[in-house]
Amino acid sequence: MRARVLAACIVSAAFSVTPAFATVLIKDDYGGKMVDYRARFQQMRRSGEPVVIDGTCMSACTMILGIVPLDRICVTARAVLGFETAWEYDNSGTRIVSVSGTQELMKVYPASVYAWITRHGGLGSKILLLKGRELTAIVPPCRNASRAASGRF
Repeated sequence: MRARVLAACIVSAAFSVTPAFATVLIKDDYGGKMVDYRARFQQMRRSGEPVVIDGTCMSACTMILGIVPLDRICVTARAVLGFETAWEYDNSGTRIVSVSGTQELMKVYPASVYAWITRHGGLGSKILLLKGRELTAIVPPCRNASRAASGRF
């Protein structure tokens, strides 16, 4: 009887153990409202979760580079980051550049990203794509590509 109770406790403990951190996967993210991304990435920063960028991360998604520590982010060979000006809608519903939003966005980025954007002409109407060797010079490549398959986001 005692052995059964002990075995039941061990099995129960085994099923209740969860990993300390889940890997967050970013893939095919085309951005959105900066305030939403800031909140999401601040939560990731607090949680300590590692992040794998395994595909497209555009616009507000790129804020992750300035909010989550770079030593907790890695990129796969498929990662592409797209930088552009922030925008908003005017009273007539027309999409216009948000100067203050763009300034806020630039303040979020670490110095290495800020410098890369500046070297490529700054944020404008054309999307700047950071990928390949230029990307891995700023964000470490993932050592184990299979990590990407286990993430969420």
